Amino acid sequence: MKTAAVLAALCSTAAAFAPAKQAAQTTSLAASEFEDVLGAQPPLGLWDPLGLLNGADEERFDRLRYVEIKHGRISMLAFLGQIVTRAGIHLPGSINYAGDSFDSYPNGIAALFGPNSIPTAGLVQLIAFIGVLEIAVMRDIPGTGNEFVGDFRNGYIDFGWDEFDEETKLQKRAIELNNGRAAMMGILGLMVHEEIVPLGYDPELPIIGHLV
Repeated sequence: MKTAAVLAALCSTAAAFAPAKQAAQTTSLAASEFEDVLGAQPPLGLWDPLGLLNGADEERFDRLRYVEIKHGRISMLAFLGQIVTRAGIHLPGSINYAGDSFDSYPNGIAALFGPNSIPTAGLVQLIAFIGVLEIAVMRDIPGTGNEFVGDFRNGYIDFGWDEFDEETKLQKRAIELNNGRAAMMGILGLMVHEEIVPLGYDPELPIIGHLV
């Protein structure tokens, strides 16, 4: 049951990230046309090892950038969650009516899969909550004054953004993009390390420490 729920969630997420349909008439651009875009910076410059931008148009690039930013934001939250919970910081109180505390469940992947994972009902609630955020909150609403791909302010979230000059805005967007890229590699590395611990490999990781 739990596996089926996870697979269903993955399928729906994949559908959300699927490329949008292209217009009937588009103009393909060479990958070199994107060498000066935000995120193409030293030492790698425009790094596209899979050639995803070969023959891509502006709409295709914007879609890829949108997915990159969203995955980066999710990964930053995931990595931060690893740091916080492995430091022993958990929500107070009970996670269910049986009186089980939040810290009674393991950290990382073991909290979702394994003999001591959270119940299926809890996993379904998490997936449903993420679905609501995806559909109703974390999206770009046209006509609300959003300035760039991944701008989810939608006319009501600002935190002083409009007070920055253009150079500062570009700098902060570049910082977010790079932090997101680093977080994607970081959370992937933690997941891989956690899965190879049963093989007898449990190193002392920076910041995180031991995974078990």
